[in-house]
Amino acid sequence: MASRTKLSLPFQEVEQPVGKFYSTVMPAQSLLEICQFDFRQIKENNGVKDFMGIQRKLKDDRVKEIRKYIGTVDASFPTSIVVSVDERCASLETVDGLKHLVLTPYEDPEDKSVIVPFRGIARIIDGQHRLKAFEGTNFNWDLSVNIFVGIAEGTQAMLFSKVNLAQTKVNKSLVYDLFSLDKGRSPEKTCHELVVSLNSRSDSPFFERIKRLGSATEGVFGETLSQATVVRGILPYVSRDPMTDRDIGKRTGVWPDRGQDDFERRIFYPHFKANEDHKILAILINFFGAVSEKWEVAWTDTGRGAMLSKTNGYNALIRYLREAYLSITTKPTVPTKEQFRSLLDRSSLKDNDFNTDRFVPGSSGAAALYRELAETLPKEV
Repeated sequence: MASRTKLSLPFQEVEQPVGKFYSTVMPAQSLLEICQFDFRQIKENNGVKDFMGIQRKLKDDRVKEIRKYIGTVDASFPTSIVVSVDERCASLETVDGLKHLVLTPYEDPEDKSVIVPFRGIARIIDGQHRLKAFEGTNFNWDLSVNIFVGIAEGTQAMLFSKVNLAQTKVNKSLVYDLFSLDKGRSPEKTCHELVVSLNSRSDSPFFERIKRLGSATEGVFGETLSQATVVRGILPYVSRDPMTDRDIGKRTGVWPDRGQDDFERRIFYPHFKANEDHKILAILINFFGAVSEKWEVAWTDTGRGAMLSKTNGYNALIRYLREAYLSITTKPTVPTKEQFRSLLDRSSLKDNDFNTDRFVPGSSGAAALYRELAETLPKEV
């Protein structure tokens, strides 16, 4: 098949303080045909270091994650890819009464060594990982694209910096909360609903202790955990690959049996698969109920230096839960609070041990508490 030499795009002209750009729509594979991935790098030139390009180096893991996402049933990129086009390669034409931006390769009529090939017409300012994910696939969605023509490299760099620095990191608790609006079932939605129940039920050891949107609830005191923290602890026990399982839910709503080995890593998956989320909730209430009874003073202490019911304590406890559960049962059942308590009663830890001097803030403190809790588990013969 002959190489394409022309791309004609209907557009809307947008005027902003930075200048004019053209807003259009084009298939992902067509955009790949004209784009360079222009990474920031250092090149030596007669002993002088030149800093070239504006983009961060592509992260392979991020590209793979996005590539997986674009294969899901409800994938979407509503925000625009932003590119810069060499002005020598762009012209405006009227086609059937509509203005079109026409993109073509360039060859200098006097100096044949000065060329801009078709794959070189555009440089990516924002959206390199999203676009790269389409490379080598059969996916060819329409993408929203904003095209700047003939802007200086310094302006391109400024746009890249401003677009990325101005983006506020999304509150993870809010992200999980928004899964409640999702139709159908998914691991994230199940975990969100579990957290809501844990926080709202008066018989839960987490009653009014969880900051639903990651920040304190007005009029409520003693919230020691963010919603995101609690969800992150539960989610790996529900799904190894939440994106894939969410897609299965959207397509069929029937998840496969993944066997005993998977169950021993993801103890909540069989209940999720069977639409028995209430059993997961019961396990969590029974386990943390046993903790709150065993170390009642430490669990209710929310003051400075306390840690059991805060992030570090929770991270250690939720890690310990899987091994405690599997020491009680090898099948998807709901152990009682008394069964969990019988394990915890083997621990020599006292209420006044749960402080940030003994278990320092951060992952090392959580790991240290987990190791001490693990001493309660039956030893293999």
